[in-house]
Amino acid sequence: MERPAGEWVLLADVGGTNVRFALADTGAAMPLLGDSVRRRRVADFASFGDAARDYLKALPQRPRRGVFAVAGPVTGDSVRMTNHPWLLSRSALMDELALGELSIVNDFAAMSHCVPLLGARDVHPLGGAHRAADPHRRCTYAIVGPGTGLGVGGLIVEQGRYIALETEGGHVGFAPGDEVELEVLRRLIPRFGRVSAERVLCGSGLVNLHAALHPDAAPRTTPEAITAAAADDPACSATLDRFCAMLGSIAGDFALAFGAWDGVYISGGLTPKLLARLEAGEFRRRFESKGRYARVLANVPTIAVLHEDAGLLGAAALAVLDAGRALAPVQAPA
Repeated sequence: MERPAGEWVLLADVGGTNVRFALADTGAAMPLLGDSVRRRRVADFASFGDAARDYLKALPQRPRRGVFAVAGPVTGDSVRMTNHPWLLSRSALMDELALGELSIVNDFAAMSHCVPLLGARDVHPLGGAHRAADPHRRCTYAIVGPGTGLGVGGLIVEQGRYIALETEGGHVGFAPGDEVELEVLRRLIPRFGRVSAERVLCGSGLVNLHAALHPDAAPRTTPEAITAAAADDPACSATLDRFCAMLGSIAGDFALAFGAWDGVYISGGLTPKLLARLEAGEFRRRFESKGRYARVLANVPTIAVLHEDAGLLGAAALAVLDAGRALAPVQAPA
């Protein structure tokens, strides 16, 4: 691996299923070093520290700084993940991994920071008027991502400054959009009590949604089983179509909640797999279907993020900013 132009920083994107590691070069035009990316299954390691040491042992030199993006609320030294029992302590990990500096951020705070570094091949428009960023005014974006959980974040860009909104928006209440979804809610309340958006709009949420929509169909116990069977199984196909419609609805809700008139990015592991359905189905209609604000939402772009490691890309952007360097956008946000 080449000598860094700036400084190597250890990156981690810690999800409920996988943890991804990489290095950032804070002096490079593209700070994420693509050939350094490695993935580990969280179920294979007792702790995050064990997984990190497994990654570090193959490096020619140890980074002295780290930026870790974690799927859970970051409110103090210790961060407990929402969809996995790992507990990450900033102070303990600094000692364990011999780091002089360490930033632990919410995963969608990192995801939000990836937006300025996304290239043309990393995104795909899903509707709405394309809008070039205006450097002379404040721009606001929302990021919504169905994966192991439902991540939600925001990004404010103003005079070259990037401010991420750390949220747990995936845990807002599920709002049915029609009688079918009202029945879904009725069927899930006995199981969960309060039904959040994440209960129906993530990997396990897809399974919950299929069971609620098609209680008499053959049971499907994993999201992979539903997506694999969709070509031949009408119930699975209908579940995916409904999932995309509901995703459009909540994406529009967050555009309203954040005032994200400059664009809503749809990220997460499920997005590339559902791209054709997001384009052809009810996603965009439901995004715009906001009553008196329908005309406003019609002008808000929605963009699918196709970058395989967008969370790491955002963590790399944060590493650059933490180093006191300016972030050079690959392209202006949509």
